[in-house]
Amino acid sequence: MSHARLPQPSRRGILAAGGALGLTALLAACGDDKKGGSGKADASDSGPWSFKDDRGTTAKSKSTPKNIVAFTGVAAALFDYGIEVKGVFGPTKTKDGKPDVQAGDMDISKLTILGNEWGKFNIEKYAGLAPDLLVSTMFDDAGTLWSVPEESKDKILKLAPSAGISVFDRKMTEPLQRLLALAESLGADVKADKVVKAKKRFEAAAERLRKVAKANKDIKVLVGSASQDIFYVSGTNLSADLEYFKSLGVNFVEPTEAAKKASGGWFENLSWENVNKHAADVIMMDNRTATIQPADIDKPTWAKLPAVKAGQVIPRVTEPIYSYAKCAPILEDLADAIEKAKKVS
Repeated sequence: MSHARLPQPSRRGILAAGGALGLTALLAACGDDKKGGSGKADASDSGPWSFKDDRGTTAKSKSTPKNIVAFTGVAAALFDYGIEVKGVFGPTKTKDGKPDVQAGDMDISKLTILGNEWGKFNIEKYAGLAPDLLVSTMFDDAGTLWSVPEESKDKILKLAPSAGISVFDRKMTEPLQRLLALAESLGADVKADKVVKAKKRFEAAAERLRKVAKANKDIKVLVGSASQDIFYVSGTNLSADLEYFKSLGVNFVEPTEAAKKASGGWFENLSWENVNKHAADVIMMDNRTATIQPADIDKPTWAKLPAVKAGQVIPRVTEPIYSYAKCAPILEDLADAIEKAKKVS
């Protein structure tokens, strides 16, 4: 995971001004009115619904949830399986009004955005949606729902059942399976031709990456993220995408444990003067909008890196949309990059 998770003060956003005004009335109304919809067929006659999440908590409802609110990337994954949400929280819309990379194929003009950056969550808007279910990922083993503000989580989680899907310290295939299971519980046809083909494509992409990595063992891949003052080198042992790629044989540059300790085990902090500390042939750079993208890095030391000079810099989808349709291209692109890379380190 990149630096966008740390330090803690930068992760804990403040609720929108006035967010507490009128909240009591809205909470009461929410408890009495569960009508509305997300564009799906009415599920009111579906009978009791439940889903055991990765916290070990079972979310329950009298019928299949219709008014779903989710972290943007989770909503995008559900969308790929035909499940539409009413509201989202997290990076959804860029400054120029276009969909954020984490929004996937969703039509963001149809969504209620409760907060357009990490940790922003408008409780009044959330209550007004009469939510049946809240879903997010988890990046720790404490059951912390990603982008749900710590200071207001108790109020938020009282409004509706919630489900957390862990993407922490496990391979990519696990959250993929869990999101598919959640989508199925919500009414998705997981045997649909589109879904079956996407899964087969993912499996083929994984096998190709395995073969390419084996044939190019000498190609070193560094995973980085850029801020104005610091270059972050990610380790592979906690991130679901990197753990999976490593299991397929990709040769990653690994920061030492001592170097990662200050960040809770996720990455190593380097000054731009020391950005050449690790030799690499391919650099994967954090593609999230909160980070500086390669084309905008104006540091002389960056330009001198062998991989940069060779044009062997590719995006890293740091927070993947965990549907097979979205993850297959990630594997394909990495295989292409490794296969085409020249040894420059």
